[in-house]
This record gives sequence, C-alpha cells and structure tokens, in this order.
Amino acid sequence: MPLRYNVIEIFTSEEIRYKGQAAYSAVIDHVRDLKIAARCMVTKGFAGCYENGELVSTNIEVLSFNLPLKIEIILPALEVERVVSAIEEIIADGIVIVRDMDVRLHVTSSRLIPRQIRVEDVMTPSPACVAVSEKAGEIIKLLLRSDFNAIPVIDADNRPVGIITQGDLIARAGMPVRLGLLSEFEGGKTDAYLESISGKTAGDIMSKPVITVSPEKTLGEAVDEMLKRNFKRMPVVDAQGRIVGILARFDIFNSIAQESPDWDSVKSQKMKVGNIHYVRDVMRCDTDTVQPDTPVNEIIRIVNARKVQRVAVVDDEGRLIGLVSDRVLLGVFANNQAGVWDYLMAKMPFKEMADRHKELIRQTTMKKAADVMRTEIITVRENTRIDEAVRLMAGKGIKRLPVLDAQGKFKGMISRDSVLRAGLKKG
Repeated sequence: MPLRYNVIEIFTSEEIRYKGQAAYSAVIDHVRDLKIAARCMVTKGFAGCYENGELVSTNIEVLSFNLPLKIEIILPALEVERVVSAIEEIIADGIVIVRDMDVRLHVTSSRLIPRQIRVEDVMTPSPACVAVSEKAGEIIKLLLRSDFNAIPVIDADNRPVGIITQGDLIARAGMPVRLGLLSEFEGGKTDAYLESISGKTAGDIMSKPVITVSPEKTLGEAVDEMLKRNFKRMPVVDAQGRIVGILARFDIFNSIAQESPDWDSVKSQKMKVGNIHYVRDVMRCDTDTVQPDTPVNEIIRIVNARKVQRVAVVDDEGRLIGLVSDRVLLGVFANNQAGVWDYLMAKMPFKEMADRHKELIRQTTMKKAADVMRTEIITVRENTRIDEAVRLMAGKGIKRLPVLDAQGKFKGMISRDSVLRAGLKKG
C-alpha cells in the first residue's frame, strides 16, 4: 500500500539569503530541526535565466555569480504545512511547488552520533587549567567547588602537558575517596588531609603525556579514540598546540540528546528504521545485588571488594526495590565520621577497624539494606532505545541507569561508557 507522501520543490538561486545565511542552508536546518521523516537534497544548476531577464552560465565567468538552485524535500503528507509555512518566510525569491507522491518504501538507519558534528561543536571552551607548579591541595579545593572532576595541566605557553583525574588524586595524592564523597566530610578532616599533601604539585600527580584532540575532528572519531584509551575526557588544542577546550562524556551525551531524531514520530509514519539498538544490547548483567535484609557492613564489603559505587536491592522475585550507593553508606555514619575517616585514610581491613571502632561496627551490623536504600530511582526498560536512554541520562545528569524487564525485575545496569561503545560499534 503506497505511503502518503509529498515532495516540496523549491526553485531559487544561490544568492538568496535569510538572516545572513544562505537560504538553502536555512531550509535544510529547519527541516533537520523538526526531526521528522523527511529527506532533503539541494542541487545547483550550471546555467539558467530568471523572470527579471537575468542570464547565468558557468561558461562565462562574470555570469556565474548567481547560479540556479533546486531544493527538494520528500516528507509525509501530514508534515507538509508546517514545513511550507517556514519555507514561505525563508525563500524571498523563487518558486515553491508541492506535489503528491506514491512512496512504496521509506527506509533509513539510525546513528547515535551524526557524521557532521565536530569536536568544536560540543566541547566546553576555555576550560579551567592549572600550572605544573600548582599545589595538589589547591587543585583538590578547586575540584571540590566545581562541577567537573578532572583538570588539564598547562605550561607557560598554554599547552597541555598533563591531566589530573580522580584516579590520579587517589593513586598519587592519597585521596581516600572520590571527590563527591570527600566533600561530605566535615572541613577539619579534609583540611588535615590537604595539609598532609602540601608538598605535592600538579607535576607530581598528573598523567602524562596527555593525549589531545583537534577541534576540527569529527565527534565520532574523537569518541572512538576516547573509548580505545578508556578516557572520560580529552583536552582540545588548536594548530599551535594551545588548549582551547575540553571534550567530556557529559558534553557528548548532551549533543546526542539534542541531535537524535524523534524516532517515535518517524516510525509512526510507517517508515522502516534499521540499526536501532536497545538498552538490552548494552547493559551489564553482572551487577551485584543484595536482599533487603542484607547487613550494611556486608554491603560495605561488596562495595570495597568490587570497587563499585552502588548495589541494587531486590526482593525474592528479583524486582528492584532500591539502590544503596557509597554516598548513602557514608550517610549511615554521619555521627561517627572519625571511624570511617580512619578506615579510609589507613585502608584498614575491617578486622582492625572493628577493633578500634566497636560501636561503629555494631551500628552498621544492626542496619540493613532496607533501612538505608534509596527507593526513588530512575530506571529504563530492556526495550528502551539507546537514544532515549541517552536523553534521560543527559537530562538528569545520571551516569548509570538500572534496567528492568516488563515485570519490573532487575536485569542489570547501563553506563555512559557502555552506551557510547555500543552506539559507535553498531551505529
């Protein structure tokens, strides 16, 4: 059965402008921004004439300044009016035709990252940086009051010579916990730790050499490089090697969320979309789970041994009922931070910690997962499209999402990293 489609044909010229932009480019941008099941093509003629008597031809150089253009847009009939209304405003000189079409098949394939997007389109420009001589304590203070958790290290010519990440701070500056948890401790303990590393500088703890990316590189190429090297961010440098921005996974997710077509609307037009991938294709199935009656000290052992930031709490039938994160666990000890700090700073085994802080251990043994878990959880289903999950993660600032099946049973987790890997490999 033929699909109800129209073709919009616009006969204009290359000199026509709309708000300082070539009119054909404005038409393309408008159609693309609508995120509908439309395909657009622009062709340039090599000769022609206009109603005002003007003649143009590539055969004579002086007559080739205003060659004719034809813009064709094929789209579902239901979308024609809102496209034409915009075209009438954009095209100041030309002819617009709308014709019916018998479309037998309309097929496309999805891409997580459109090919035309470049690093400069999504990077964070003019990022905060530190000098090689900057004190480690000052760097941590800067990161604690910022919304980022890594920072480039630059030389006197503004060229990056290294980068400092949370991992570097933990490995080379003895930071006991990730930055998000360090900020939870009362100031005196944090200040004492910062004083203990006063002799270290950025040069002592940074990762080097630093891998950079050009702003002209396509975003897909940059993401591929980041995934190969297991990077969460990359400094962006100009042709002289000076830093002009930083590309982080959060920037990439925001870009995907903004650029992804509305596939629900597209598919509602009976259009076939290939290469769409779902959360079930990228989730981790080996995520740790605990029962509601699991003691908190056992959860701490799991978090410590597995080096994870959260565990899922499930009922006897495997349905997700809560999450326990390392931040939640820290909150359990709100009245006894001294014991927790000792444990973190000395990397004590639990036996020694128990000997020194019997009351602390007694309190944790008494508490269960059900007492401390967070129950207001944002989740996705196995059959959620990857682009939908990206939009949700970007909008809520979420790094990981629990995945449920149709019955609400916990199936695993997806992370930003796993989504990007699947999107590039299959997209």
